[in-house]
Amino acid sequence: MLARERQNKIVEMVNTEGSVLVKELSELFDVTEDSIRKDLSLLEKKGLLKKTYGGAVKNRVNTHELYVSQRKGKNVEEKKEIARKAFELIEEGDVIFLDISTINIELIKLIVEANLKITVVTNMIDVMLSFTAPSDTNLVFIGGKLNKGRDGFIGSYTNKQIGEFNFDKAFMGTVGVDLERNKVYTYVTDDALTKKTIMDYSEVCYMIMESRKFSREGNYRFANVDDFDGVILEEEPEEKILKALQKFGLEIYA
Repeated sequence: MLARERQNKIVEMVNTEGSVLVKELSELFDVTEDSIRKDLSLLEKKGLLKKTYGGAVKNRVNTHELYVSQRKGKNVEEKKEIARKAFELIEEGDVIFLDISTINIELIKLIVEANLKITVVTNMIDVMLSFTAPSDTNLVFIGGKLNKGRDGFIGSYTNKQIGEFNFDKAFMGTVGVDLERNKVYTYVTDDALTKKTIMDYSEVCYMIMESRKFSREGNYRFANVDDFDGVILEEEPEEKILKALQKFGLEIYA
């Protein structure tokens, strides 16, 4: 097999499987590990994959959809399914935090419709605006500095208010998750610090996300994967992702 054919096959394997190992590729193609490392270096320079210690992973996507208005109409049915699963985890009397996430827009609709006797704390404007009629559900809205997406509040003043609470459960949005490097991403520093503060004052933390975000990343890590207690998805992920999540000790709701 020519080097070019081998490299094309490596790219195909990375895109299909998500990652490859130098040792396994060396055995598969019957070439030295140094030859495989050279292949990976060349393919990385071409932007076709990303080298890691002992192998390579597929390139990740950073969508930079900062505004809720950009995300509201996308994948609505998937978000509704995730919201339904999250709703089932809420118990009467809970004090919960709803982070800035379009999935939480769907979750608060279910909460308000059911007139749950809980307390909802949020820094997201769309969640607050869902309370248009008298309700047994209590709302506490957290203010501060308006974020760039103009959909909620973040920053030091927001964090100070959050620190006065002890939440039973927090439902956290994310823009991407890297299971290889144990990182959960958002876009900007202030949002990351606010998310971290929410998690610090929550007994149980759930990631709420579509499965496609396992191949996306943001600009700033706000948590490790194993900082969470569970992840709520629209459907069961592929086996490799499932095993990685179980390795981190997360409860999986899919």
